[in-house]
Amino acid sequence: MTAQDSTTTKQRMLAILTASFAPTVLDVLDESENHRGHGGFREGGETHFRVRIVSSAFKGKSRVDIHRMINTALAGELASGVHALAIEAKSD
Repeated sequence: MTAQDSTTTKQRMLAILTASFAPTVLDVLDESENHRGHGGFREGGETHFRVRIVSSAFKGKSRVDIHRMINTALAGELASGVHALAIEAKSD
């Protein structure tokens, strides 16, 4: 069993974002059930997420740059089954 097998996607995303950005606010919401019947949905969820994050790491960065930073940090999760990621991010 690998480490990925023993944790949920949400748990891994929380850990990655915490390690990458030391956020003061972090919420990772699994919104998969809201997308039942849509593309990318799988039984069991963990396909559609919303991230709400506030971090000083984003200070002076554009919205596009912040989204790129988050997408880069979560690249492994995005490549292994996350179909959609909504991002609400700002600097503190």
